Amino acid sequence: MGILAWILIGLIAGAIAKALMPGKDPGGIIVTMLIGIAGGLLGGWLGKVIFGVDSIDGFFDLSTWIAAIVGSLILLVVYRLVTGNRHSRA
Repeated sequence: MGILAWILIGLIAGAIAKALMPGKDPGGIIVTMLIGIAGGLLGGWLGKVIFGVDSIDGFFDLSTWIAAIVGSLILLVVYRLVTGNRHSRA
């Protein structure tokens, strides 16, 4: 699966991750989409490294989407931890 497919999956996975982790984010929709793209790529990379699968299985396979959503959730949590305290001081 190519990088463009992972970007598309990442956009959708970012929206799903945001729905699974509701709450106030320091960034807007653009930041959430960028986190989703990076999370999709992270999920694909982790799938290769941890499970030894080649770019997961395919665009429509459940494992691909789970990897992208998990990657997006990880990055969303890290983003909230890093930027959450900075905005609460203002």
